[in-house]
Amino acid sequence: MNSLPMIELIDRFIGSLKSQNRSEFTLIAYKKDLQQFISFLSSKEKIDFREVIKDDIDAFLNKLLQEKYTRKSASRKLNSIRTFFRYLKSEGAISQNPSLDVLHPKYSLVPPRILSEMEYRALRDATKDDPRTYALVEILLQTGIKIGELVNLRLEDLKDSSLYIRDYGKNLSREVPLNNAAKKSITQYLKTREKITNSTDHLFITRTGKPILIRNVRQVIMRYFDEVGIDDATINDLRNTFITHQLLNGASLEYIAKIVGHRRISSTERYLSLIKDNNIKKEKLGEL
Repeated sequence: MNSLPMIELIDRFIGSLKSQNRSEFTLIAYKKDLQQFISFLSSKEKIDFREVIKDDIDAFLNKLLQEKYTRKSASRKLNSIRTFFRYLKSEGAISQNPSLDVLHPKYSLVPPRILSEMEYRALRDATKDDPRTYALVEILLQTGIKIGELVNLRLEDLKDSSLYIRDYGKNLSREVPLNNAAKKSITQYLKTREKITNSTDHLFITRTGKPILIRNVRQVIMRYFDEVGIDDATINDLRNTFITHQLLNGASLEYIAKIVGHRRISSTERYLSLIKDNNIKKEKLGEL
């Protein structure tokens, strides 16, 4: 195993994770991180993991930060490298794990951003003439699902008054209720979707019938954020806004956690302090 090319060692590692029933999302994330790492090593003319030392990993993380990756993203990539080197050591491919001496980049958690009533109404108004984008926004805003869960939806996952959300990352499969606003947006979108032939069974597709990608959704919604002047926001803030509204309308923490796929109640509880600290009131946010 020692003499195997680096890319083949990564493939074996991914195969090992797959045998442990790790999610497809996890497998893709690990593989991308490690491919990026070996590309960096190749630029330094290192073609064997046995040659890697702590300084190489530090240099890789520094390069990520220079390329404007967030400290949180760099820290996650370090976790991928550590897990991989742990696997190599267990397989006898390396004698020492150099990643254990590498420190995680320090970062602070940014409080969730909550869209104001003026902001989310402006976003809806701006997207109404684009049925697909309007449906994307409404589902994210009215259900609190993640963008990855959104693009993973199939036509068969659409029920009369709910969506079946498939396993995604750490989130388990679940049924998520749809309110009238979300159902109406989906109905309007499906009328335009019917005109696209030779399409996949994914709910949201491109003009050529292929499944829409996460980056496509992010790009189009961020473009509308810019258009209506929603600053310092991310797509995940639609999810944050949904959770906050649910709390303000009296939904229990257990119910919200189940709907949005939180494994721990503590993940939902943190929104309580956010509402209190920012003095967010129901009448200020308005109804979704």
